[in-house]
This record gives sequence, C-alpha cells and structure tokens, in this order.
Amino acid sequence: MSNRDAAAPRRVAVIGGGPAGLFAAERLRAAGLEVDLYEAKGSPGRKFLIAGKGGLNLTHSDPRPLFDSRYREQATAVGRWLDGFDAQALRDWAAGFGVETYVGSSGRVFPVDRKAAPLLRGWVRRLKEQGVRLHVNHRWTGWSDDGALCFETEHGTVNARADATVLALGGGSWPQLGSDGAWMAPLQARGVDIAPLQSANCGFDIDWTPFFAQRNAGAPLKPLVAHWIDLQGQAKSLQGECVASEYGIEGSLIYALSADLRETINRDGHAMLWLDLVPGRDEARLLADLSRPRKGRSFGEHLRRQAGLDAVKAALVFETLGKDAGNDPAAVAATLKRLPLRLLRPRPMAEVISTAGGVRLQALDDGLMLHDLPGVFCAGEMLDWEAPTGGYLLTACYASGLRAAEGVIGWLAAR
Repeated sequence: MSNRDAAAPRRVAVIGGGPAGLFAAERLRAAGLEVDLYEAKGSPGRKFLIAGKGGLNLTHSDPRPLFDSRYREQATAVGRWLDGFDAQALRDWAAGFGVETYVGSSGRVFPVDRKAAPLLRGWVRRLKEQGVRLHVNHRWTGWSDDGALCFETEHGTVNARADATVLALGGGSWPQLGSDGAWMAPLQARGVDIAPLQSANCGFDIDWTPFFAQRNAGAPLKPLVAHWIDLQGQAKSLQGECVASEYGIEGSLIYALSADLRETINRDGHAMLWLDLVPGRDEARLLADLSRPRKGRSFGEHLRRQAGLDAVKAALVFETLGKDAGNDPAAVAATLKRLPLRLLRPRPMAEVISTAGGVRLQALDDGLMLHDLPGVFCAGEMLDWEAPTGGYLLTACYASGLRAAEGVIGWLAAR
C-alpha cells in the first residue's frame, strides 16, 4: 500500500439504505474502508419496515439447492451469492442483535417477535457507532461531467467523490418508499444494459362483472388448487390461498405463480388460470352430490350444502356459468374442479411487492462491478433477478450486498 493509502483509507459511497446497501456498508466498514451511506428518504430501511408489518419474513428454511431454484433463470448466479451468505448465515446475523428466529409452518423464517423496527434500529445504530456516515434526504441523480456523484438535497445539488461506489437503489415497487427506478436513466446514459422493470409478486386484472366485483372484493378463496401452463408448455399446479379483489385476483398463491403468468401475458396478451375450488372431492362425487334433489332450495344454497361452497366460491360459479348454472349439474361439477380465469394484465409496479428486470447480470463481473463503469458496483433488487415471497427476496438482497462489498474490497486492494 502506498503512503497516501496508509494515511487516507479509501472511501466508498453506498447509495441506497435498504438491506442490500446497509449490509454492503457493514462489510465495507469492517474492512477498514471509509463509508458514506446515502439515502433518498429521511431514514433508511423504509421498505424493510413495511415488510415487517407482515411479520418480517427474513428468509426460508428450504435446503439448497431447492432454495437456489426459487430464483428461476438466475438460480446459478444467485446461488453463487448464497455461497457467501445463505439463509442460516442471515439467521445467525440477526441473532447477533439478540433477534432470535423460528421456522413457521410454511417453512418461512421470522423473528420471534415478528417485528422489523427493533432490528433496523439496532442495525443503523451499530453502523453509526462503527463509523459509517449516514446522509439522508440525498437522492442520487447520476454523475457530473468530471465524474463526481450528484445528489439532490433539501439544500440543492451536492457533489461527492469516492474511490468506489455501491449502487443499491431498489427496483420499481412502492416508489413512495424510495424505490422508483429513477436510477435507470443515468445508468442507461452510460451504456449499462438494463432489462425493463416489470411487476413481480403481483395480482392480476380480470374483467369481472360489476356485480361480482362489488359484492366479493376482498373475499378470501381457500382452500383451492391453481392450475396453469408454464412457459415451456408444462402443466403445473399449486395449492394455496388467494383473494378476490375489485380488479381481479391477488394473494400468496397468485404471487407464487406471477412470473409465469406475467410472461405468458407478455407473449400471448393474456394468461389462463384454472381453479379447483373443491380440492377434497373429485368430479364424479361432486356430480352425484349436486344431482340430489334441491327440495325447493336455491341453487346457491344447494352448492353450500352439497359441495361445501362459501358465498364467494358460489359467486364464481355464477360468474362463470351464468344465473342458470343450476340447470346443468355436470357443467357445474366440471367448473368446480377447473374454473377458468382469464388474466388480462399484472397490477401496476407502484403497488406490487417487488419487481423483475433491472441491471442485467451480464453487465456485471463476478464481484458485481459494472463492466462499463469500473469502480461502480450494484446490489439488491435493482439487479435483474426475481423470486417469490417467502424470505427469498430479502436473503438475496443481503447476499448481493455482501458480494458487491467483497468485490469493492478486492478491486481497491488491486489498485
């Protein structure tokens, strides 16, 4: 190391105060580097806190390589990040703050108190104590002509310089929390290859009749089995729960299928989803049950008594077959086992859990440094990968933040 380096440790700018940025800052500071963390909002980790309202699903107990497979086309690349920081490492890290975790019945991993705020507060406090300088209300807008980082602040434009930069700017969901995709323009202007952002872990629009939408919005659909055709033409099915909404359908089961459904819509203009509303009975038994005399009861009441349907499932039958559905028990039995839904479009990015697309991994080296911008590294959801809910999103954000930090450390050491 030169005398200049010994006298003045290298300075790294981390831009973005979500989990990827915070974790990168933690590793960089532990390596003895000077770290400035810039956050567009008034405090870091706002989306992390929102995730905590549902219990803070930190990670998942899936074993590897099953865990890796959740990242679909990017399973191999994300798997390399997980080699450096996996689900157990994340649980151990949380335990370092006194936050013990447990595995729920679904395999998801939560803090015992199911709260995000105590963990985030302790994390930010420790980073400050370790010497990370936090700059809030600093929105990154790109670079000046002489290569300085540019930020819009309450007091006007501020420029800053760093020996290396980690961008951890999020995707395009929940823009009010800071992840608005505005980073795409300055990177594209520098020639960085970026896949368009798209909704992920999202609901879908269906052309309900006004009557169905008004009477059933918010009603849970459970239990049921969803059937769909994946992008390779293979028939798939998954049991779970979802919700009928005013605009269409949403919920955990739908989020798990959303990548296939979205890409099918991109290809075909729509996607078909079939619901088995009565998983515990086969079609023959349903037909026998529904063929019993009604004894003056309405067909809706007959569905409840003979097929165990609640109001929203019965409404779906009428929505599909019309008000005279009771005249054809065979058609009703078939529909109960495979009720067709035509999905028109995913919900807008602003309201979904996460986004797909972002900086293509081919634009980065193995340490997540941009080929076209030496010294600039990327991490988190702004990269082109996606995963279902269940803790996989957070785990990959942490792992990529560490990967980028290690990339910075190695790159600076070689200079």
